[in-house]
Amino acid sequence: MSFDCVIDANVCIKLFLIEPLTEQATSLFAHLAGDVPARFFAPDLLYIECANVLWKYVDHYGYRVEAARQDIADILELPIIATPTYELADAALQLAAEQRIAAYDAAYVVLSQRLGLPLVTADERLLHRLRQTGLDLRWLGDWP
Repeated sequence: MSFDCVIDANVCIKLFLIEPLTEQATSLFAHLAGDVPARFFAPDLLYIECANVLWKYVDHYGYRVEAARQDIADILELPIIATPTYELADAALQLAAEQRIAAYDAAYVVLSQRLGLPLVTADERLLHRLRQTGLDLRWLGDWP
């Protein structure tokens, strides 16, 4: 059985940078190559968010630009089904205003709602903020 879900940039970037929850992200992404491959969805915003995290590693931690460029090339090759953010912007703004979260975070949540799939995230602040809403958010740390 495959595990289809929406993933956010916090989950995706952990495949490329050694951070807490990297092991869980690797385990989750292994399902893309299963007998019945999982399908991962994300707003197309994921790519620029990952690029920004990589830039921060270059700027603050001495991560090599060449390594960051290879990482973003590899991210672009992942079989993530991307949804244009313009399709999510209005609903994301509404959810952001209702829940007092960033509109870019809300874009992932809105996509999750539209597809009827869980959002897997490593963003503790987002989970905390939305814990009482009944939305299907899953903590990456709970992934086996």
